[in-house]
Amino acid sequence: MEELSLTYIATIFLIGFIGSYISGMVGIGGSIIKYPMLLYIPPLFGIAAFTAHEVSGISAVQVFFATIGGVWAYRKGGYLNKTLIIYMGSAILLGSFIGGFGSKMMSESGINLIYGILALTAAIMMFIPKKGVDDIPFNQVKYNRWLAAVLALIVGVGAGIVGAAGAFLLVPIMLVVLKIPTRMTIATSLAITFISSIGSTVGKVSTGQVEYTPAIIMVVASLLASPLGAMAGKKMNTKVLQIILAVLILATAIKIWLDIFQ
Repeated sequence: MEELSLTYIATIFLIGFIGSYISGMVGIGGSIIKYPMLLYIPPLFGIAAFTAHEVSGISAVQVFFATIGGVWAYRKGGYLNKTLIIYMGSAILLGSFIGGFGSKMMSESGINLIYGILALTAAIMMFIPKKGVDDIPFNQVKYNRWLAAVLALIVGVGAGIVGAAGAFLLVPIMLVVLKIPTRMTIATSLAITFISSIGSTVGKVSTGQVEYTPAIIMVVASLLASPLGAMAGKKMNTKVLQIILAVLILATAIKIWLDIFQ
């Protein structure tokens, strides 16, 4: 058990705060940012060195709470598309269970390769021009529900295999394929990620992969920061939000491919 020094608490809290603020702002679970931060920053200060299993366990619990905070902040103003949440949420939950069980039969390099392909696809999609998507009034948004469900199922399987919530893949699909406006995409993807994170959180907690002290510190940070990020996201220009998202997704894809070729 790590000794609870002030530095330890402050470092873990800041990682959780920064990650959750960005997560609330751009509509992803935030593990893209927090996973490397938790892995690399604490050892720099000599306060803790978490294993990859512990980091994924802490991230899973934290994403669960960060997405609740973000969804709560977006609940008013018609940002949440309830039908889309039901169709994509149930499909991603089913997919993540299938992927989670299926991953036992896959090699580590196979898992990383799938993650790399998914991240690269998402990064390319984020740079496709999205003309007129933000001019559609929220009450006139139209999309193919079954296509949405099938795509969410595929994302769920991929996310279940690699143990991520998969929101960074959902966002480009919703923007580019389903033509959902940016702000509605951000709010709705947070709700879908929350549903998707239920499975991974239950899995990590029940198999004893969660370090509770840092997880609690991260949860407190995310409940404070995620709604603040969501408020900032509501005020920001949608083009700026799309650029931030594209850069985050591209950075993830690059990092994964570098790990594959190491």
